[in-house]
Amino acid sequence: MPASTRIRRAVLVWLLLFAFLTALLALGASHSHGHPPYLLRSLIIAAVGATFSLGLWWLIRCSCNRGNFGRLLIGMAISATVLAVFYLEEDWRGKRAWEQCKAELEAGGLVMDWDKYIPPPVPDDQNFFMAGTNILPRFKKAQSDAEIAMATNNFWLRIGYNSSPKFSATKTNPLVVASILISSPTAVGLMHGTNDLVINLRERGAQGRIAGAIRNTVGRSVTGAQGFTFLERSLSQLPAHVLLDAETPVARSDIETLVPKDLVTNLGQLQIAATEDNRTFNILLTGKQVIFAADYLKWSDQYVPALDEVREALKRPYAVLPGDYSRPYWIPIANFVAIRAVAQTLAQRAQCDFLLGRPDEALHETILIHDLCRILERPPTGRPIALVEAMIDVAIHGLYVSTIADGFRLQTWQEPQLIALQKQLQTIHLPSQLMKAFEFEIVSSSYDLQTATSAELRRIFTYQRGNWLWYGLWYVPRGWLYQNTVVAAKLQQKPLAAFDLPNDLIHPEPAERQTKEVEMALDHVSLWNWWASITVPSTAKAMRTTAYNQTMVNEAQIVCALQRYQLAHGEYPAALESLVPQFIEQLPHDIIGGQPLHYRRTEDGKFLLYSIGWNETDDGGVPGTLADVKNGDWVWQ
Repeated sequence: MPASTRIRRAVLVWLLLFAFLTALLALGASHSHGHPPYLLRSLIIAAVGATFSLGLWWLIRCSCNRGNFGRLLIGMAISATVLAVFYLEEDWRGKRAWEQCKAELEAGGLVMDWDKYIPPPVPDDQNFFMAGTNILPRFKKAQSDAEIAMATNNFWLRIGYNSSPKFSATKTNPLVVASILISSPTAVGLMHGTNDLVINLRERGAQGRIAGAIRNTVGRSVTGAQGFTFLERSLSQLPAHVLLDAETPVARSDIETLVPKDLVTNLGQLQIAATEDNRTFNILLTGKQVIFAADYLKWSDQYVPALDEVREALKRPYAVLPGDYSRPYWIPIANFVAIRAVAQTLAQRAQCDFLLGRPDEALHETILIHDLCRILERPPTGRPIALVEAMIDVAIHGLYVSTIADGFRLQTWQEPQLIALQKQLQTIHLPSQLMKAFEFEIVSSSYDLQTATSAELRRIFTYQRGNWLWYGLWYVPRGWLYQNTVVAAKLQQKPLAAFDLPNDLIHPEPAERQTKEVEMALDHVSLWNWWASITVPSTAKAMRTTAYNQTMVNEAQIVCALQRYQLAHGEYPAALESLVPQFIEQLPHDIIGGQPLHYRRTEDGKFLLYSIGWNETDDGGVPGTLADVKNGDWVWQ
C-alpha cells in the first residue's frame, strides 16, 4: 500500500476518533454552554486522546508482524513519552491554576491554610467534652465501632422521641372537652346552686358563655417542639359541665350554633356527639395528642440531674471535640440528634412552666437551650465549624427565640427574666457563624481533594455511579484534581458576597443571584466540575433561614425592652427610641437593608414590629414566611 494512502487512512481514522471523543466530552461538559476555557480544554483532550488511540491501534497492527518488533518498541516509547508529557503538562497547568486561585482567595481575606483550622490542645479540666464520663459519648457523633458500642450502651440523657406521657384523642377514644345536659326549667331550678354553668338556650350571649366555660375548663394551651399540644389543666378537671335550660326539645343543630368548631384553636376541630339518653351532648376532640403540663414535667424530671450536669459542664471555657483533625474528612463532629432532642425537651419543659405560671423555672430551661449552642460553636477559636453544624446552631437558636415568644404570648415573663434574656440575645450573631461555615467548606473540600489517595478517590467515585464520567476519573492527571478544586472553590466563594458582617447585614439580591449562578454551573457534571457537584452545597435556604432567625433574635431583644417599658409605664412607647438607654443600650437594626426595624402601636393597645424581609420591600407588616420569601414581611407574632 502506497505511503500516501496509509497516511490518508491514518488521518481519516484520527479525525473519526477526534470527532467521537469531542462529542463524548461535550455530553459531559454541556454546563459550559460552549464557552472557553471548557471548550478549548475539551478539544485538547480529544486531540490527545485521538492521537494516543491511533498510536495504540498502530502498535497493535505492528505487533502482529514479527518484522515490526523494533518499530513496536519505538512506537511504545513514543506513546509513553507523549502520555508522560501530557500528564506532566496537565499537572503543571492544574497546579498553577490552583496557586493563582488560592492567592486570589487569600487576598480576599480567606485563610487557606488547613493547619489554622485545627483547634489548639486544651486542658481536659477546662473542656466541656471531658467533663465526667457521660458527656463525650452522648454529645460526640460515634465514628468508630468502639464509639458506637459505647454510645449504644450509655443510657444517660437518652431522650426518646415521642415517648412522653400523652393522651391520644382518637375517634374511638376522644377527649371529652365539655358535656351539655339539656333539662327543663323545673329540673334546672332543682339543680341550681351547683358549680355547673346554667344557660338558657334563648338568652343573648349564650354562645359566648358556653365558649368561655370551655376555655376556662381547658385552660391555655401551646404546641410543643415535637408536635404535642400541652394543656394547662389536668384530665381530672375535664369536662366542663353545662346545664342548658330549654323549654322545647333541642336538636343537634341548636347545639352546633352554640359551640363553634374553631372554639379552641390550638386544640383543633371540635365535634358534637349525642349520647344514648338524647339529653346529653358531648363536645369532643379527636385526631390530637395532648399532654397535660404537670404530667410532662413530672415525666421529664427524670432527666433533670443529667441536664444539671450539662449546665455545669457548659461553664467550662472550651468545647473542643477530641479526635483527628489532620484531614477535614476525619474531623470529629457533634451528635446533632442528641443536641436537638435535649433542646426540644428543654423548650417543652419551659412551655409547661409558662402554662403553670413559673417564670423562674422557665428561664432556667430557656437559658440552657441557648448555652447548648456552645457545643456547636467550638470555643475558643470557633473553628472548624462545618455547614451542617452552623445550620443546627441556627435551628436551635430559632427554637430558643420561639420559646421566648411563647413566654410573651402566655404573659409569663417579668422584669428579672426579661433582663436575663436580653443579655443572652445580644450575644447571638448567626450570620458570622454561617460565613465561617462557608469558608470552612472552601478550605476543607480543596484540602480533602488535594490530599486524597487513589483509594479514597476510588471510594468517592464508587458512591457517584450513574454517570459515565465517574468511571474514567480514577487515574486522571493530578492536575485535573487541581482544576476541579479551582472550580469548586470559586463556586463556594460566591455566597460570601452576600455578607456584610462589619455592618451586620445580609444582602438577599446577590445571595439569590449567586445561588442561581452556582446552580447553572452545576447543571451538568463534566470533567471540570465533578468535585464541585459533590461538595458545593445549596446555600439559598441556609442564608434565608439564618437571616430570618437572626431577625427574630433582634426583634426579641426589642420586645424584651418593650415589655419592660410596658411594665414600668402601663403602655408601649410611641417610638422605639424611647427605650434607649434605660431599657436597651442600642436598638438592633434590620439586617436586611440596614434601616431601623419598623414599629408602631396598634389600636388594641399592642404593637407591630417587623423587618422588610427577604423581598426587601415594606409590605406594611403583612406577615410573610420562609416558604414564600417573595411576599410579606418578617413580623414578630
